Amino acid sequence: MPIEQPPLFGIQPVRRPSGTSGQTIQERFEAFHAFNPWVARALERLTADCVAKGFSRIGIGMLFELLRYQYGAATHGDEFALNNSYRSRYVRLLLDDHPEWSPLFEVRTLRAD
Repeated sequence: MPIEQPPLFGIQPVRRPSGTSGQTIQERFEAFHAFNPWVARALERLTADCVAKGFSRIGIGMLFELLRYQYGAATHGDEFALNNSYRSRYVRLLLDDHPEWSPLFEVRTLRAD
C-alpha cells in the first residue's frame, strides 16, 4: 500500500467549470480561478521562493511547469489541465497583490479578452 504524501504548496484536485464555451479568455479564466483559487496561491508561493533565492527575472511559463510537476508528484500523475492562455492573467493577479514584483515579470498588452 503506497504511503500518502502531503500535498505540495497546497495542491488540490483541479475542478473544471462547465458551460464555458462561447466565453472570452478572461471569463474562462475567472471561472477557472473561482473553482481553483489554490492555483494562484501556489504560484504566489513559487514566486516568493524565487524572490527569496535572489532571482532577478521570473517567467510565468517556468512557474506553470513547476506547478505541473508538483501537481503530478502530489497526485500520483493525475492530469493537470492548466491552460497556457491563463498565464498572463495569473501574472496580473500576482502583481495586483505584489506590485513590488513587477520588475521580475515581463507583462505585455493583452491581445484577447
